[in-house]
Amino acid sequence: MSQPLGVNTNGTIMVLWVPAIANLAAPTVAELTAESVLDLTCYLTSDGFTLETTENTVEDGRLCSKQVFEARGDYTDSMEFTYVFNTASPANDEARITLVSGALGNIVTRWAVDFEDAIAAADLVDVAPVEMGIQRKQAPTRNGMHRITQKPFIIGQVRRDVAVVAGGG
Repeated sequence: MSQPLGVNTNGTIMVLWVPAIANLAAPTVAELTAESVLDLTCYLTSDGFTLETTENTVEDGRLCSKQVFEARGDYTDSMEFTYVFNTASPANDEARITLVSGALGNIVTRWAVDFEDAIAAADLVDVAPVEMGIQRKQAPTRNGMHRITQKPFIIGQVRRDVAVVAGGG
């Protein structure tokens, strides 16, 4: 067997704020490219997109066994963002202006495709319905950029690897 090729993560992720998606299991190209969509990718710092899934374990001990078995339990998806902001320039401050505390929408992530490639039918994306938490300005650092860290609270089922469909929204 030959070694399978991997995809370099540099420049191959797209993260979108999408206010409305009719069917989270089948987002359309029109919904993901609508005027109301904000592309967060270039606002996010290189280490500012944190995703985590924690799966709990159900302990299954039996009186007849010296071994304790395990079963899959429930799980929690969580995410956190760190992004740049610029209060002096609204055109360069859309993430801070859009992602206000309490805002409801969807975080759509496309993986392993060049960022420059437009969203297209059949692209695989993850869709997470969220409510935005409080924007937390980070302490300034020498030779650094002003940053905000913010938690999008996941408020519904995360859809993983769903295909984007052609058509209107």
